Amino acid sequence: MMRLKHLSAVIFFVFLALFSFRHSQVFAREAGEPKKTYSFKTVPNDPLHARIYTLENGLTVYMSVYKDKPRIQTYIAVRAGSKNDPSDATGLAHYLEHLLFKGTSRYGTMNYEKEAPLIREIIDLYEAHRATSDTLAKKAIYHRIDSLSNLAAKYAIPNEYDKMVGSFGAKRTNAYTWVEQTVYMNDIPANRLEQWLTLEAERFREPVMRLFHTELEVVYEEKNRSLDNDNSKIWHNLFAGLFQKHTYGTQTTIGTIEHLKNPSIQKVIDYFNTYYVPNNMAICISGDFDPDETIRMIDDKFGGFQPKPIPEFVPPVEDDIQQPIVKDIYGPDAEDVIIGFRFPGAESEDADMITLIDKLLYNGTAGLIDLNLNQKQKTLGANSFTVVMKDYSAHVLSAQPREGQSLDSVRALLLGQLELLKKGDYPDWLLQAALSDMKLEQIKSYEDNYNRAKAFVEAFVWGMDWEKYTAQLSRLERITKADVSRFAKAHYKNNYVAVYKKTGVDTTVEKVEKPEITPIQVNRDTVSAFAKKVITTKAKPIAPVFIDFKKDIRSFKIQKSIPVFYKKNTENQTFNLYYILDMGTNHDKTIGVALDYLPYLGTSKYSPEELKEAFYKIGCSFSVFSSEDRLYVSLSGLSEYFDKALSLLEEVLWDAQPNEEALKNLIQDILKSRADAKLSKNEILWKAMLNYGKYGEKSPYTNILSKEELQSLTPETLLSLIKRIPTYEHRVLYYGPESEKALKKTLQKLHRTPKSLAKIPDAPAFKEKETGENQVFVVDYDMKQAEILMLSKGGLYDKDIVPAATFFNEYFGKGMSSVVFQELREAKALAYSVFSSYTIPKRKEQSHFMAAYIGTQSDKLADAMSGMFDLLGTLPKSEVLVSSAKESILEQLRTERVTKSDVLFYYEDAKRLGLTDDLRRDVFKKVQAMNFENIQSFYDKFVTGKNYHILVLGKKDQLNIKVLEKYGNVRFLSLEDVFGY
Repeated sequence: MMRLKHLSAVIFFVFLALFSFRHSQVFAREAGEPKKTYSFKTVPNDPLHARIYTLENGLTVYMSVYKDKPRIQTYIAVRAGSKNDPSDATGLAHYLEHLLFKGTSRYGTMNYEKEAPLIREIIDLYEAHRATSDTLAKKAIYHRIDSLSNLAAKYAIPNEYDKMVGSFGAKRTNAYTWVEQTVYMNDIPANRLEQWLTLEAERFREPVMRLFHTELEVVYEEKNRSLDNDNSKIWHNLFAGLFQKHTYGTQTTIGTIEHLKNPSIQKVIDYFNTYYVPNNMAICISGDFDPDETIRMIDDKFGGFQPKPIPEFVPPVEDDIQQPIVKDIYGPDAEDVIIGFRFPGAESEDADMITLIDKLLYNGTAGLIDLNLNQKQKTLGANSFTVVMKDYSAHVLSAQPREGQSLDSVRALLLGQLELLKKGDYPDWLLQAALSDMKLEQIKSYEDNYNRAKAFVEAFVWGMDWEKYTAQLSRLERITKADVSRFAKAHYKNNYVAVYKKTGVDTTVEKVEKPEITPIQVNRDTVSAFAKKVITTKAKPIAPVFIDFKKDIRSFKIQKSIPVFYKKNTENQTFNLYYILDMGTNHDKTIGVALDYLPYLGTSKYSPEELKEAFYKIGCSFSVFSSEDRLYVSLSGLSEYFDKALSLLEEVLWDAQPNEEALKNLIQDILKSRADAKLSKNEILWKAMLNYGKYGEKSPYTNILSKEELQSLTPETLLSLIKRIPTYEHRVLYYGPESEKALKKTLQKLHRTPKSLAKIPDAPAFKEKETGENQVFVVDYDMKQAEILMLSKGGLYDKDIVPAATFFNEYFGKGMSSVVFQELREAKALAYSVFSSYTIPKRKEQSHFMAAYIGTQSDKLADAMSGMFDLLGTLPKSEVLVSSAKESILEQLRTERVTKSDVLFYYEDAKRLGLTDDLRRDVFKKVQAMNFENIQSFYDKFVTGKNYHILVLGKKDQLNIKVLEKYGNVRFLSLEDVFGY
């Protein structure tokens, strides 16, 4: 489970004998000693040109040099996850992931000698608590734990890990735990590699289980969020059916409620000692670095870690599934059908086969599910995907029913596509086209260091040789259509698990109750000696690079009046082309429906299915979509087919043919999707309620066609709008390998437009609502948690305040070392997710907003609201956080690079804000001279003393309305109020 927070594991040098912790040393080399040489493995035809090292202690190191920007994506992977949890203490791997961010005996503490005995006593008390069944005795022990935890916390320095990585400009700092891996990630500046390695070596040397009881409460929050999440329930039931013996299905990553209530820190320590050893770990990096120097640094930092034998995990042999296993689950979200088939693990030939079959079924364009179900509007959003793991794999099919459609019929339609595979009832070219599509996906994926390093993690966790991992496409090329048919007949029978997600009340849901926790002291102004050394370590500076719009983007005109903005792709032979109009759903409510209609249409020459096939055969695709003020026509794919793909696209825009049946189905599906949106808490809060809080009853979100207007639409109306797209003023964006001259020639020839282009019509203005007084808007939703979003309207976009807003956000509420996070999550354990920021609009006619969010248990509502409003009323001061926030911003700006097609869209975004230069240049210059007084001044002017629209989503009978009334007039809103229908 992805951790919004992370934390640390325990160890105390005073109790080394008791804990048997691995104690590692870093050995410096004597002066004049010859440099050690390191052997590494490479693989022919490897798209990542990877080097794979194995240190003497068994640590695996994967490296790929990719200098797209002066940054390095890092992962440290441990080959242990929830499948390795003891059956009587599930959730250990996940606990440990959290605790690996809490520090060691050298950081995260002001005085470890005094802290350690208290932590030791807390550990023992948890064991006593776990062993006691008497309710009163357990409560008394927990009271003692709470008291001792507060004493121990006086020596703790929360979030010191985050402060250190933030100070040198790390991004994406996070971690996740799943069934057989725990992975720790950072995206770091290239000049901070040694600092990062120093910190990580210390982190894994001797983690200390400090601040355990507040972090345990955070895990409670995460558990309750999963109980409110229908998707989590689907996965739990699917895996429980597929894996009735394996811990994939018999255990969950977060753990059971019973085990959460009775945790064992000692077992977490034992787990760390067992699995967090170098021969069970890998460092995976991709980015801008020198491999030879880097492996020496890694060996210096990690080479002293001692290996240990790893307990063998023997996967249980699952019994064959003889008949379909059908499970019904209930929850507030829309109905869904999920079907899963079980297969052998990653190393098997079956894993290759289902990877290819998945593409034949669903590739987003011309797979069997794409054409037979989605294109023909037989279901809503049908798809296919694989879940490949070390011991077993799963192939999953899913779809949502259309209005009035039974879940049984949806299941039959999905299974019917497998029958076509068995018969070989699909065109011969599809197999090769699917392989070409996979190659294209890989090319695009490997343009990002995040995905490159992620591939290393995958291979390591599976225990798969890199040569085999990189050769998968070659293996797939040897599979024939006859092979697919034989495999499908042999493996896709009645041996599946089907989960029917139904809309209704789940009477089985329990809840992890809130324990009594005394807020701990937050020593935010204290820095350990270790952290100070890491933070103050100097590195060779990297000069920032900002975009010069005039130099970095080429422009010319076609048809005399259409501007083309051009950026050459020098890396590979793929392209992206966009037609962009400054016209969206605010201008015409029909636009969105017209664009949704277009994919279901053919032309005079092609049927809708033939058109999809024509694009897929040449490795290209197109899409059309709109926002409230923009319309995009997108074309992408292999450059060798650019001319052909562009001709097809123009044919679609100018010669789309009416389809009465498709429109009728589309309108039904839109109405069904609208009804489903009212069942989704994310849609309710982050779209409907958010827009209501900003605009009131009438907003861009509610600016949609009524049911009656939808049902009165005709194909001719929509086709007329589609065919007018190229006739309005627009511009072209291109990123690809074509020369400027060749591109201009192609566009002049193929892009069809009238002699003069029509002006974009005016759009009605949606005025953001002034926050005149505090108001509380509540929407009733069946959930265990309460989610609270607070909004206060500021002034119109002002580029001059962006540097100060950026500095304030980093300090106050953006990251895990921010004031808001430390106070409300770390000190008071009031939320799993909490943040706050002064928002930057996307358009110059929009306003800034002060926004704050906290997701908490309903019984913590009073404390959560009070805690957040305290911070919005009085700004805590921390010079340590000020320094960390400043350095984080500056280091990120020094090493951030806007490249590839992003340059074009960065320019588009700048124009919307009325900017003619890269605003990051101004932020970089001004933040350098800022201090706490600038943050305080910003806070006084834009934050404190403001009124708020407080949006609360939760179960009405579990919310304390009297508490809410303290913050403003409470008004209960219906779903119709916030959705407008």
